[in-house]
Amino acid sequence: MARYTGSVCKLCRREGQKLFLKGKRCHSEKCAIERRNYPPGQHGLARARRRRLSDYALQLREKQKVRRIYGLQEAQFRKVFAQASREKGITGDNLIVALETRLDNVVYRLGFAPSRRAARQLVRHRHILVEGETVDIPSYQVRPGMVIAVKPSSRELPLVMEAVESRAGDGMLSWLQADHKRMTGSIVEKPGRADIPLAVQEQLIVELYSK
Repeated sequence: MARYTGSVCKLCRREGQKLFLKGKRCHSEKCAIERRNYPPGQHGLARARRRRLSDYALQLREKQKVRRIYGLQEAQFRKVFAQASREKGITGDNLIVALETRLDNVVYRLGFAPSRRAARQLVRHRHILVEGETVDIPSYQVRPGMVIAVKPSSRELPLVMEAVESRAGDGMLSWLQADHKRMTGSIVEKPGRADIPLAVQEQLIVELYSK
């Protein structure tokens, strides 16, 4: 499966805001977007000075932003959107909830990895248990009540230990609960859109795919 292997800082610069793809390093003043807050490439600065974007361009940029935040390829993202559109309720809300309840994102939200990218690596390398069973599929949908844990043999991995230490004392989202000493956690209840702190306009994505 294809995956992005380039600089994640370029992705933040392309979207014009921090996407926090590197975890705590994105809070540093040395972050690329702090120094060069314009799109990458030789014409990036000139592009940033152009006139306002068209409606289509705004919709496209919002879709790209969300896709990059969660680390999905276009085909994967379309599949999630198609499923969200078939469910009852508001399609945009369904989309964000489906992305948030992916296993890799839940591992990140629980504080067992410094970024979604790192969480995806933990899952793929079989360091994560769901209901006591190894699950190596990042897109696995976690349901309320399921227990997610770091394997006992993986709990001393530097990446995991540093992530847990950096999150010590931080508040947990209302729909999640975690025990960082035991490195376990779960979804208390299915989140609503208001429970997800994500500054995006998902309705623009719905409009884009409805064309």
